[in-house]
Amino acid sequence: MHTIWKGTISFGLVSIPIKLHAATENKDVKLRTLHKDCHAPIKYEKTCSECGQEVSTEDIVKAYEYTEGKYVVLDDEDLEKLKKEQEEKAVEIIDFVNLGEIDPIYFDRSYFVSPNEGGSKAYSLLRKALEETGKIGLAKITIRSKENLAAVRVYGNTLVMETLHFPDEVRDYNSVPNVPDESNIEAKELDTAKTLIDHLTAEFEPTKYNDDYRVELLELIREKVEEDKGVTKQEQTNVIDLMEALEKSIEKAQPKKTTLKKTTKTKTTKKVTSKAAKNPEKQAR
Repeated sequence: MHTIWKGTISFGLVSIPIKLHAATENKDVKLRTLHKDCHAPIKYEKTCSECGQEVSTEDIVKAYEYTEGKYVVLDDEDLEKLKKEQEEKAVEIIDFVNLGEIDPIYFDRSYFVSPNEGGSKAYSLLRKALEETGKIGLAKITIRSKENLAAVRVYGNTLVMETLHFPDEVRDYNSVPNVPDESNIEAKELDTAKTLIDHLTAEFEPTKYNDDYRVELLELIREKVEEDKGVTKQEQTNVIDLMEALEKSIEKAQPKKTTLKKTTKTKTTKKVTSKAAKNPEKQAR
């Protein structure tokens, strides 16, 4: 598992050398943009908005626009120095709080925390203490030039660090348009709604929820690859490799391996969807 950050986390006089690893991954199907006529990828070149000249990475500087049309240029050396100063600070747990006190709107990204060399005992101590008290630790950490508020908690047998938005990064809900005030809701309507909620209430089982759109999109792509007759022999070899990759992607997207038969898009979609709907628990296994 790739390490994205190394440092120490401390609470009181206990210091733990740790590594952070991304806990989630984006599995969206990435589509390229092509020229409609010749099917070549579209280039997005960096050009100056004033003179129209194409610029290279070496000709680009970072700046802050403090008023319209006026900027403060920030040198790479200044930014790198500031970044290093922040990242070299030990991550200190400021407070211990109850997880239920943090609204989910504050959560940003999740990272698995593993002990670095010599940190196993202190890591186990913090994990055990959090487990038995039911608390999570709040700390500050700088990752990729951005300071974050972070929650350290137990997930399975591992510590997880969840980066949090600062309060001023969460927009005021009072500014949301067209939100109705208290309406005259009849008691019978409320009782019916509560009964429906009771009937649909279940334990959260992540494995029974699938990304149906991604599964069907991959199947659509596979079908289009199969129907393509205008390829050379060399390209045909590449198509076979692509087919294998697509089939593996489809298998990974579904909890249970499913045999996908060559058929029309409509029939295949119904087949995959109906299987998932009829027996989600079987797929989860």
